Amino acid sequence: MSFTNCLLIMIGGAIGTLARYVVSVLALPVSSQLPWGTIFINVSGSLIIGFFGTLTLASGRYPVSESLRLFVMIGLCGGYTTFSSFSLQTLDLMRSGGMTRAAINVAASVVLCIGAVSVGHLIASHFNGGAHKIAQIAIDEEA
Repeated sequence: MSFTNCLLIMIGGAIGTLARYVVSVLALPVSSQLPWGTIFINVSGSLIIGFFGTLTLASGRYPVSESLRLFVMIGLCGGYTTFSSFSLQTLDLMRSGGMTRAAINVAASVVLCIGAVSVGHLIASHFNGGAHKIAQIAIDEEA
């Protein structure tokens, strides 16, 4: 762990957090029944991490430095995606008697996010000579 990597992760996290806030505010008009902003954030974040993680492997066609991977995958995606917000909003739906809406929120988020990370991986694999991996070191999987 270097100071430079910590700084890059922190900057990426700040950018991701700001992006999450902007998307959440923009989604407010359509989020009266379900937290669509959070669902969109988690799906798009999953797409980004799947795409970037695969495309930039050291063994792939578009390798980048480990520092840039940490910046994007842990910093940017970690600050942007909102699993804790998803959990809180799901609990709030459940506590207000919206069990069906809570179940839809869980199912939509899980299915769409796994689908998005798969699509991101498949698209990047195409550009990356058919790579089958996303993570290349253990810390990539913690993003």
